[in-house]
Amino acid sequence: MNPSKNYDFVIIGGGSAGYAAARTAVELGLTTAVIDSAETLGGLCILRGCMPSKTLIESANRNLSIRRAREFGLRAEGLGAQVGEIRERKRRLIGEFAEYRQGQLEDGRFDLHRGGATFLDPHTIEVSPRDGSAAYTLSAASSLIATGSVIASPPLPGLEATGYLTSDDILDASELPDSVVVLGGGAIALEMAHYLEGIGRSVTVIQRSDQVLRSNDRDVAKALEDALRERGITLYTNTKVTKVLLDGDLKRVEFEHDGKAHNASGAEILNALGRNPNTGGLGLDAAGVELDGRRIATSDQQATSAAHIFAAGDVCGPHEIVHIAIEQGEAAAHNAAIVLNKAEPTAQPKKMDYRLKLFGVFTEPQVASVGLSEREALAAGIAIRVATYPFDDHGKSMTRGETHGFVKLICDPSGEIIGGACVGPEAVELIHEIVVAMHFHAKAADLASIPHYHPTLSEIWTYPAEELAENSNDE
Repeated sequence: MNPSKNYDFVIIGGGSAGYAAARTAVELGLTTAVIDSAETLGGLCILRGCMPSKTLIESANRNLSIRRAREFGLRAEGLGAQVGEIRERKRRLIGEFAEYRQGQLEDGRFDLHRGGATFLDPHTIEVSPRDGSAAYTLSAASSLIATGSVIASPPLPGLEATGYLTSDDILDASELPDSVVVLGGGAIALEMAHYLEGIGRSVTVIQRSDQVLRSNDRDVAKALEDALRERGITLYTNTKVTKVLLDGDLKRVEFEHDGKAHNASGAEILNALGRNPNTGGLGLDAAGVELDGRRIATSDQQATSAAHIFAAGDVCGPHEIVHIAIEQGEAAAHNAAIVLNKAEPTAQPKKMDYRLKLFGVFTEPQVASVGLSEREALAAGIAIRVATYPFDDHGKSMTRGETHGFVKLICDPSGEIIGGACVGPEAVELIHEIVVAMHFHAKAADLASIPHYHPTLSEIWTYPAEELAENSNDE
């Protein structure tokens, strides 16, 4: 370690975006450093997000299957979820993932500084070491902010005094209460609600907007809402929480719904009302980096208002999704090399293209989408054509006993597929067929002409594709 060292590229944050940027920068020949203040290296996805949540959800999914054993002519006795054992499996797997990432961060390709980072000016970053030793400075010709996000704590009356759990608490709990009131209707809230109900807990979800997954089309959200309610999850949308308070041994949430007063009680409350960009203490004003609301404002090349400083991942958005954060980090490193005149003479700036933006929620049923939604396409003035097909009329879905939901294709006037959505079994896997089609600018007729094995879940896409192709031919 060399305090006061000069670097071509300094990255603040060693998560998915930061590591991808560091790896890319080194490959491009930039002297590179990563600053990370976390107690455990790895980033949100590995430690407290994607991987641990999906590990727990897999246990819930298997328990749901066991609960339905009689439907398939099977018998299962002595049902029960051992939360401590679920946690230990999660800890073992996440430990392996984190150890691998830590090894990548410490393998010597770039310098790793363990501490907090604050800009003193656009090219000087102060590092406050985790071990409490004296602060020191690094000189950065260019830099990247990839500090991720933190759990939002909304100012709901009585929430702080009453106390609540966060997704971090759920993900590492050895015991869980019998009943939970979930505040929020986004991906994190619904995945945690799915996990809790899947292992036998009573769950109530309270969502502020008029649908869950508010950025999705209404038909997509409604299909999921109906399925969750059928499972036994109590779900309220279009609400306004007025008070949170203790009620004996329970915690009560009072709220307005459809113009009437309601309340929901549980042994615990899960605050899943979203996350905020982690920009505190960075000294953005000293760096000349501007915000757009809570997020760091960036161009399509991931540059901030200070041209030599970039941002990637949750701290800037617009989509808080890991594979996009990785793409943003790689683009930022590439473009930093160009700004520093250290790229190949023919190198062109990399721009982010969200045409293939993906979204997935690992509930039961799952939800996934790619490209434009109907709402977005109509807002953009595109004359779209849409076709859907339900899982309850699809052979493979029926044999699996998983018939909730549907698939949807969206085409522009030329017949090119510009969006797709799926609510149903393995939706987050199935959506990739449409990602590939859109990557190659395929039309609905192209997709309809591709052979699909029968019976499979994936062949369901051929039905809306055929409908759109026929309508196109009629025109």
